[in-house]
Amino acid sequence: MNFELGPAGEAAMRLVFTEVPQPALTRALLEIANRATQRFGPTLTDSVIGYTTLTLFFSASTLERDRTEAWLREQAEATALVDHQAPEHSTADVVLPVLYHPSVAPDLEWLADDRSLGIDDVIALHSGATYFAYATGFAPGFCYLGTLPEALRTPRLNTPRAKVPSGAVAIADAQTAVYPCQSPGGWRLIGACPEPLFNLNNAPPSPLNVGVTVRFEPISEAVFRALGGVIP
Repeated sequence: MNFELGPAGEAAMRLVFTEVPQPALTRALLEIANRATQRFGPTLTDSVIGYTTLTLFFSASTLERDRTEAWLREQAEATALVDHQAPEHSTADVVLPVLYHPSVAPDLEWLADDRSLGIDDVIALHSGATYFAYATGFAPGFCYLGTLPEALRTPRLNTPRAKVPSGAVAIADAQTAVYPCQSPGGWRLIGACPEPLFNLNNAPPSPLNVGVTVRFEPISEAVFRALGGVIP
């Protein structure tokens, strides 16, 4: 596989595979990150995986850049993509309850009209897919999930909303996600999840981490409220 290596600031190294994002590549990046933890021990302060990237962060005084680059190059050259993706109808690692209703999803009716679909069709398409967690970022607990069914793919809003509520289930391009906290955001909102997705008192703090599979389960308004959901 083709890749690039280089510094990412004073105390970090970044490995970039020039490949199309896919679960097999993400799993390979996770494996390299795990090996890095074993290889570098406490001198490695963090590792961050993107769609096709791995960034390793070190204590500034302990980074031996030449040796680290040589080790990363060796790992990258030995990487072969083996797709162990779960069968289409297997059980997902994480199942999130979602209320799909215009009262909590201001873009749901728009999306249905734009695609000449019924709201039930949109719900069936979104909840019928199994998604793969490619990356985390933007906010603690925010996870980029793919791949959205073709019929639902839509660009971000031209003007982002100033406030997107915690738990909002959203789509943008070929991705879907859940906002773990109130924040600005430009994704289209099609549902709401009543379960908290980030809590520092939990281990791990979020159920959504790179490499997990996720499905969304439609629930009623009564169940949504019983699980702690709030309807404006």
